[in-house]
Amino acid sequence: MGIHYDYKSTRGDKAMKKEAKRKARIEQRRAKRSSTSQKESEQDTMHDINKPITLEDLTNPDKN
Repeated sequence: MGIHYDYKSTRGDKAMKKEAKRKARIEQRRAKRSSTSQKESEQDTMHDINKPITLEDLTNPDKN
């Protein structure tokens, strides 16, 4: 028997640990992706559609 004696007895535990680790990595990616998408949506501000776009709107960075 020797070295491989406990392979079958620990196979289920190893598979469960591997699956849990994989799910944790997926959750971290999902959390990171959702946090970055929230930041991007907060930064996007649209120009008023009813107002014409002027040269000052395009060139003045301080004007909101």
